[in-house]
Amino acid sequence: MDDRELLAQAVELAQRCPPSETAFSVGALVVAADGTVLAEGWSRQRDPKDHAEEAALATLDVVPPGATVYSSLEPCSARASRPRTCTQLILAAGITRAVFAWREPSLFVEGEGAEQLRAAGVEVVELPELADAAREPNGHLLGR
Repeated sequence: MDDRELLAQAVELAQRCPPSETAFSVGALVVAADGTVLAEGWSRQRDPKDHAEEAALATLDVVPPGATVYSSLEPCSARASRPRTCTQLILAAGITRAVFAWREPSLFVEGEGAEQLRAAGVEVVELPELADAAREPNGHLLGR
């Protein structure tokens, strides 16, 4: 599978999120270098404070070298609900590549996840052609 297909899977996972008035609905995958899906997660999967990347990474004891995180939304760089951002969790896990569809709008925080990941040496790929699909489960927050 290529980046677009894997990211489309992550975008689909966002449909599983319980709706929230204070957080985005996001889906994420962690994928090994050989394309094997290692973990999936979505916002509020096990706990109302769960972010998608956090939920996916929490299911793995070890992240193999060369892994990629796919997220429907740019990984968060600031959050009020937990001490570590998804950007920090991705870096701590040793993820070397991040692919996302939709830049975080400034509804809750100013998103700088892509910039922070790039500054730390992570390859960041944005596929904006999937952004509309990523926005879909968040329509209630975006006034649509």
